[in-house]
Amino acid sequence: MVKSRPPPEKNSLTTLLSQPPEITMNLESKPRKERILYPASQRAQAVLSVWTERRRPTEVCRELGITTALLSDWQERAMHGMLLALQPRRCAPAERGPALTTKLERLLHRQAQASETKLLKLDKRLAKLQQEPASSATAKDK
Repeated sequence: MVKSRPPPEKNSLTTLLSQPPEITMNLESKPRKERILYPASQRAQAVLSVWTERRRPTEVCRELGITTALLSDWQERAMHGMLLALQPRRCAPAERGPALTTKLERLLHRQAQASETKLLKLDKRLAKLQQEPASSATAKDK
């Protein structure tokens, strides 16, 4: 006869290893503060009030309910934004596009042609006037 093994005890090592571990989470942990997103104008006002020394950083942080690290981040971002805004704008000529629009180029081209036409007419008239006195002087001599 084959001897059967007795069932394992409840606290035996094999029983503990064969069962998945119980994961207990403390669901009643401290509630997190709800994140408030401040508009850019309010962040700028907070940073400027610190920079102009109207208010101390701790006062601003307490009033807005933020950390000093967040206020420092806002100050760095504000300074970076000002520096970028005040840099001279440099871009390649190809990025700028044409200096004149096609409509303006056509208008300038027409005006240039009109002035050339006027100059040609004036040159012809001048040449004609210069020839007349010479031809009239030869007619008077006869």
